[in-house]
Amino acid sequence: MGVLSGIRVLEFEAIGPGPFGAMLLADMGADVIRIDRPVPPQDLGPKTSGPRIDVVGRGRRSVTLDLKQRSAVDAALDLVERADVVIEGFRPGTMERLGLGPDVALARNPRLVYGRMTGWGQNGPMADRAGHDLNYIALSGVLSGIGPKSEKPVVPLNLVGDYGGGGMLLALGVVAALLNVQRGGAGQVVDAAMTEGAAQLGAVFWGLIASGNWREERGSNMLDGGAPWYDNYRTLDGQYMAVGAVEARFYAELLDKLDLSAAGLPGQHDRKGWPRLREAFETAFASRTREDWCRVFEGSDACVAPVLGFAEAPSHPQHQARGSFVKVAGVIQPGPAPRFSATPSAVPKPAPARGQRGAAALRDWGFDAQAMERLRELGLGFDTQGMACDNVVETGI
Repeated sequence: MGVLSGIRVLEFEAIGPGPFGAMLLADMGADVIRIDRPVPPQDLGPKTSGPRIDVVGRGRRSVTLDLKQRSAVDAALDLVERADVVIEGFRPGTMERLGLGPDVALARNPRLVYGRMTGWGQNGPMADRAGHDLNYIALSGVLSGIGPKSEKPVVPLNLVGDYGGGGMLLALGVVAALLNVQRGGAGQVVDAAMTEGAAQLGAVFWGLIASGNWREERGSNMLDGGAPWYDNYRTLDGQYMAVGAVEARFYAELLDKLDLSAAGLPGQHDRKGWPRLREAFETAFASRTREDWCRVFEGSDACVAPVLGFAEAPSHPQHQARGSFVKVAGVIQPGPAPRFSATPSAVPKPAPARGQRGAAALRDWGFDAQAMERLRELGLGFDTQGMACDNVVETGI
């Protein structure tokens, strides 16, 4: 099922944005085989005290391969030949040193889309340097605008670089390149860099700066918490309500719901009056609980919503009505998005263990028993249980 049904993706094990991009493709129906290392490396991913539940790794099947072994190149290239897409997230030059770079891969499969995910890009003076989401968005300029006035920039989880500016950008590039191939074009490399993706996410702000409508001082603008009508407010029970009443008619409704219409407050866009407006909003929201305010704003166009925790969000009536969250192997998680009317995405299968469902994946990719035995001799590891574990899926929460 899915809009990308029939597309074969070969993913090389990594962390962060590459796997997220592959997850998006898998959610949309692509058949993703992940080449895992035979044994998890010690430094792959953040250390956690509890078990690692890999939501981002959902929807794949796995084989294992030690890419440092000489025979591994032949095994990997056999898979590359049958793939539509390759996704890798190593430092620039790593795949070339392994003998699996795009020149070799495209020579074997001229229609291949070769997706490369890095922080800084494939070239430039910083290309070989290590980094993480926070470093990449710092260099993009975007991080400088996130956080309260006169304080340090706020860490926006790892959403802006890894996932929004990384994995989503990679997935978009891969799908665009696939479309080009289907129109008769040649295969090619997709060079996705998190720094550039984060900068693209901030495109509107370069326009605002150029027009003189943005101050490069955190907490001083309309969308960075500077405007009192675009901020979060603490409620009586220590929870928060998010206010985004930008347009005049929505702002008027906000004042009405807060019983502030007749309070003689400064105008919405009177910057000098913003401190007074903020104080009035803070006092009002602090007078009731979050649940009380949800009732007040129910059905309203005042652009106010409760700030829900991760555990709370799936139970909200809006998400319940659309089935926005699903339960997979007992784990509640966001369901596939966006929605497709004619080719809906299926509920994803849980992330595989190393080598899990690999034999079935190889058979689906056209390898017969003799070819699979050759791959095993070259070092490729895979289970022999077929689809035995594919049914651990629940469709609702």
